Amino acid sequence: MTKTKAKTDEVLSTVAASGPRRWFGVATMGGLGAILIYIAFTTTPAFGWQVFLVVMGVGAVVLADATRRATENVIELTETELRVSNGEVIATLDEIDVVRRAMFDMKPSNGFALKLKQPRLRRWQPGLWWALGRRVGVGGVTPGSQGKAMAQTLEALLAERKAGRE
Repeated sequence: MTKTKAKTDEVLSTVAASGPRRWFGVATMGGLGAILIYIAFTTTPAFGWQVFLVVMGVGAVVLADATRRATENVIELTETELRVSNGEVIATLDEIDVVRRAMFDMKPSNGFALKLKQPRLRRWQPGLWWALGRRVGVGGVTPGSQGKAMAQTLEALLAERKAGRE
């Protein structure tokens, strides 16, 4: 996890989870966990199924809490990097190869995907962003308009940098 030294760069675009989407996602996942645990203890399935239901229910509740904590943050785009409001750098602009936001690209809901030049550490902030190898996805419980605006700004910054190198 990389931390920035100081947030002196001007923020060009942000992506933040909207309140209703955030709470709907957390409540849905938490509700699923509660229902699974309830079913495990009120019905008498075979012991293996009961353990399975409890494990899945606890997993859903843990995921709901992880989503709640992750979506408290905001993703910020500056002229040099894409970062989270807690200071974690998702990727610098020099590391980004391509921005993908087409309909059939593997990307989060209401967001976009990045292809990096080099692989980065795996990271997942449910509902906000994820990274796996050379792919980074931004979006989830975020508004589509913010994701689209950030992707367009990012594409413009990358085009400027490419034109400056040629």
